[in-house]
Amino acid sequence: MPIIAELLKLTILAGVAIAGILAVLIWKKNLTARVTYLRFWIQITSVITIFYIYSVLNQLLFLLAGVFIMTIFLGRFFCGWFCPFGFYMDLITQVRRVFKRRYRKLPVKINGVLNRLRYGFLVFFLLAPLIFSSTNTWLWPYALTLSGPFRPLLVLLSPLEPLIIPWASPISVSGVNISYPYASDFAFYLGENLELIAIFTFIILTIIASLFVRRFWCRFCPTGISLAVVNRFKGFKWLPFVYLYKVEEKCTKCGICERVCPVQVTEVYEQKGGKINTSMCLNCFRCVEMCPYESCLKVNLAGKTLFKSRNWLEPAKTE
Repeated sequence: MPIIAELLKLTILAGVAIAGILAVLIWKKNLTARVTYLRFWIQITSVITIFYIYSVLNQLLFLLAGVFIMTIFLGRFFCGWFCPFGFYMDLITQVRRVFKRRYRKLPVKINGVLNRLRYGFLVFFLLAPLIFSSTNTWLWPYALTLSGPFRPLLVLLSPLEPLIIPWASPISVSGVNISYPYASDFAFYLGENLELIAIFTFIILTIIASLFVRRFWCRFCPTGISLAVVNRFKGFKWLPFVYLYKVEEKCTKCGICERVCPVQVTEVYEQKGGKINTSMCLNCFRCVEMCPYESCLKVNLAGKTLFKSRNWLEPAKTE
């Protein structure tokens, strides 16, 4: 019975998400905002779902494995559509738009360095259990719950941490436990004397950074590493399943795709045509949504087109 109840709750969440998607498709006629609204709705439902998963799932290794398996086959689709921390940064973007202030762009070289740092961070956290553990604590139950010597791996799940959590937190308001991505890590490693200072400092710094640079944290987040870079090796060209495709003949080099990208991906603009191979892309599809040339950019799933750019400059031809 408990399993049936949990499955019923997940089914209801899935139903709400699907209903919201259909509502947006019917209601939102503006071609330059439809995908953005869809993404926001899915992000909201994913935050609720992740809170629910945290409240019932103790074996967090499976959650971490699911995220990384998703990146192998779907690229950074998780980052663009499901990640709670990414959603919070997108909300900051909307606040900034109210004041009509433009974002600043990082120099291309610095942006590239930040993205490459992800791999170093990932290797460190994956090796940490080997470095800091002893033979008598290397037990499978620790791995399943990401506790004991496996505790450093929880850093890779920190971007998923909801603002309201179902466990004890150093920040509590009227009995509600409040958190923020990476807050649990500060609390664990720094202790009671420094945890609140570290948490509020991190919150302030990430908010300020996100006000100036879109999706700032995503540029070097080790969780957001795209294992889809394996498609650069012979025999793995078919990965990831979801990818951007560019039709060279229809591109006029207007530069819109480069300007609207939240993490300053340049390959969509610079590459002549074909499959866009980059591990930096969040798969938010904002470039496809904003491209004003019919079928110039496409979102493909295993070679089949799911979504393509539309000539939104001439609505009569696209509706």
